[in-house]
Amino acid sequence: MWSIRMRASKTANTTREGSSKNEIHISGAEGLYPVSELPAVVSRYTERALHHSKGKADKIVVTAEKIRQRSQTIPALPISTVMCRMPEEGKTIIQEILFALGITKKALQAGFATIRKGGMRGAAIIGAKEGYRFEPDRQRGVRVSRLGITSPASKLLSARLSDCGINTDIVKEALILASKVVSHKDVIAELCVSDDPDYTTGYVASEKFGYIRVPHIKRKRSTIGGRALFVREGSDINGLIYYLETMPVMIGKTALCKGIHSVYEILNNPYR
Repeated sequence: MWSIRMRASKTANTTREGSSKNEIHISGAEGLYPVSELPAVVSRYTERALHHSKGKADKIVVTAEKIRQRSQTIPALPISTVMCRMPEEGKTIIQEILFALGITKKALQAGFATIRKGGMRGAAIIGAKEGYRFEPDRQRGVRVSRLGITSPASKLLSARLSDCGINTDIVKEALILASKVVSHKDVIAELCVSDDPDYTTGYVASEKFGYIRVPHIKRKRSTIGGRALFVREGSDINGLIYYLETMPVMIGKTALCKGIHSVYEILNNPYR
């Protein structure tokens, strides 16, 4: 298998830390693929970078790396969409889900603050009780890498997402990423809001409740966004970072797409 990673950015003429130029993230994508798919994937990733709602990139970096480690195989999380009409309602829904998972108000506030600030390439790692940030580089965050889905699982997932009217690259890629993240024993939940100004659906993912899509989590054209991972106190942070960034993980089995539900229906019918 090969790991293919793409990062696209553009340069803004703003002064930051003594520099006259500031790099703005435009788009990113990655996955694990057999060597036969490399040309098609590189082409698809490049097209995405060149036609993005955040603007035109002036720098596109595509990295292809042969993976020699044996990958782990995990199942995908089940998918639900929670009924939500506006950002204020979405924030309340997220609070209810995360509180049900044992995340404290202090930790949740740290997560919301990270997302409002934006600008991180990766995710923040936040202690679920005290709200302390554990990632070594708070500017960069932790980037989840080396993840993919087998061809049979991908086809079945597409069919199930199509039945729910949400079969898009954004949903599939986010589900794969979230499934890897919460498969680690130290991660309780992930909260994500995309910084794409045209994409206003965020998600909360956990082993207990699965992957929950939260529509209208932000206003249209808003570029705020980010990801927060809530972890157990006393977690092996170095081991977690190694797993997220380095361990190859493939989705080998798909779960159900459960459709649209109220937050109370989701909380009263946990996946695990």
